[in-house]
Amino acid sequence: MDTSASKNHTSMLSSPLCSPNVSALLKIKIISWSQETGLPASVCVRVANRIFNLHKYPLFSRSGYFNRELNESNEVELPQDFPGGPETFEMISLFIYGSSTLVDPFNVAALRCAAEYLEMTEEYSSGNLCERFDIYLNQVVLQSWDDTLIVLQKCQSLDPWAEELLIVSRCIESLAFMACMEILDPERRRDQPVVTLEALSTQKWCSEMVQEIMTQDVWIKDLIALPFGFFKRVIGSLRRQGMKEKYVSPVILFYVNWVLSVEKNSDKDVALLLKEVLDLLHIGEKGSRVIPVGFYFSLLSKTLKFDLGKEYTIRLQNQISGVLHMAQVEDFLSPENNKMDDFSSSIEMETMESIFSTYVAFNMCSNSNIPSPYHSVVAELWDSYLTRIASDTKMSSKRFMELIEIMPISSRQNHDHLYKALNIFLQVHCELSQDEKSTVCKYLNCQKLSNEVCVEAVQNELMPLRLIVQALFVQQLSTHKALKECSDSFRYAHCGDFSGSLPSSRYANSKSHNLVDSPCVDVEDTRSLPLSFLLQKDLGSEDREFCRTEYESTSFRIQTLEQQLITLKRSLQLQNTSKKREQVVKNVEPMRQYGLEGRTMSKKRTPLGQVTSCIGTVNFASQRRYASKLLKVFRKFSLFGRAKPKRNKCRTV
Repeated sequence: MDTSASKNHTSMLSSPLCSPNVSALLKIKIISWSQETGLPASVCVRVANRIFNLHKYPLFSRSGYFNRELNESNEVELPQDFPGGPETFEMISLFIYGSSTLVDPFNVAALRCAAEYLEMTEEYSSGNLCERFDIYLNQVVLQSWDDTLIVLQKCQSLDPWAEELLIVSRCIESLAFMACMEILDPERRRDQPVVTLEALSTQKWCSEMVQEIMTQDVWIKDLIALPFGFFKRVIGSLRRQGMKEKYVSPVILFYVNWVLSVEKNSDKDVALLLKEVLDLLHIGEKGSRVIPVGFYFSLLSKTLKFDLGKEYTIRLQNQISGVLHMAQVEDFLSPENNKMDDFSSSIEMETMESIFSTYVAFNMCSNSNIPSPYHSVVAELWDSYLTRIASDTKMSSKRFMELIEIMPISSRQNHDHLYKALNIFLQVHCELSQDEKSTVCKYLNCQKLSNEVCVEAVQNELMPLRLIVQALFVQQLSTHKALKECSDSFRYAHCGDFSGSLPSSRYANSKSHNLVDSPCVDVEDTRSLPLSFLLQKDLGSEDREFCRTEYESTSFRIQTLEQQLITLKRSLQLQNTSKKREQVVKNVEPMRQYGLEGRTMSKKRTPLGQVTSCIGTVNFASQRRYASKLLKVFRKFSLFGRAKPKRNKCRTV
């Protein structure tokens, strides 16, 4: 933005026009006029508490106002609201006497309004003050960001003249236009990136963050220094001129932060400003979902503090509920000075309940467009919030359960924060019985606890016995599963390198040799890695040695059982064949005696004899079936996860 014009006008602050020398210069001009014309200063003009003795002709010829007033009397009293007061009239009088009037951004607005009041137009004199001041405004002031801001600030005391002369409107439109050009910045002269809603959404909303950004973007800092009436109109002009909302909204957010941080503002002033800002913000979808949620919570906190009314509170609650999945626990409402005594019945707690209940009602229904992953995020936020308020000693167990039930249990994918909240609640309510503890903890599911929290729950004496038993059972299952996965990972990687593995040629076409199906092994990397590397990667030194021993022992036992079953099956087949032959011989002898040699044998089989083997005393048929099933099981177990065999067979032991 161009600030050269402002720098050029800085020297005018010490010019005769803006110092006590103006009065002395005006006296010299009056005396000189009297000497030249021989006429005394016959007109008395009163402005506020000052009296000016001037000549009639210069006033009569330059001003339409004096042209009318001096026809009846030589005494004129200007009204109390004369633009600029006595100082401005003194400078205009100096111009009337032919002196060059020095104009700068600090006095041009007052001079233009005073010239309009006195009707100093081209109708009475060529090159009169009204035209001169308009040219200065258009060609100098409105081309500079700093000069325009100065003029706009000075217009506060010139109402309604500055409004009627469109000085305020022209300044506002000029500021909005230059702000849009600053955002576009075709020459890329900015050292810092432009602040957007996306940039704000990645940071935690706080006053320190606001101050840091404002030091980078001076134009935002300049705008928020304007009175709210002017600021509101600048925002409207920015939107009319096409600035995107992601650039406009940060300016509004910073303005609110500045209003809330100014200590001199009374509660009444802050309340009025908050209402105006809420109307200025685009609430809802158009307001963009990337506005920091912390800002809305901060605004809601002030709304409750200053009691702006239910309308504004509900509006903010609905806005927050739509972006609740982007919030942080630190943003949530808490009582002043963090006093947690009787927080469960406070207005902050009631408001938080309303926000989450609104989220559940509108976002967790069947036709909601909100993705389901957000539900678990919101549920975890609520459970984290419960950990902050669970220390309220006045909160009853029934009330605490009501707070837990605000979020559906099905939306909780992880119960770690819920466990922590319950643990804190039980610590401050040691008087609860086992039945009451069981009732309070009935929604806690140990299967949704992390391993660390589950171990803690097993050792927590505050928890009800039922929950401890459940946590212990879940922990045992987790331990068993972890050991099994660890053992399987070794088998996936190098099952052929251990004793007890079956020859790969027997199962050349088995799909279990393909490591792609293994969830625990990197297909490309682990096929060529030795077992020692895998053990070193996953376990400690003692655990590595233990797992190695256990694995080799298990492989040997599997191999032994497998060989025994194969031998047993063969022996059963031989014994069965022998029994059949003996039975056939026994049946043939009677046939020969009675002449039945040519008849067909009956298909009904006699019971087989009993045999004794290493697996017990059973009949031959059941032994075969049992041995076959066991053999298949051990084959699958020993072959599960093997690498795909190569052309040469794997070494067997």
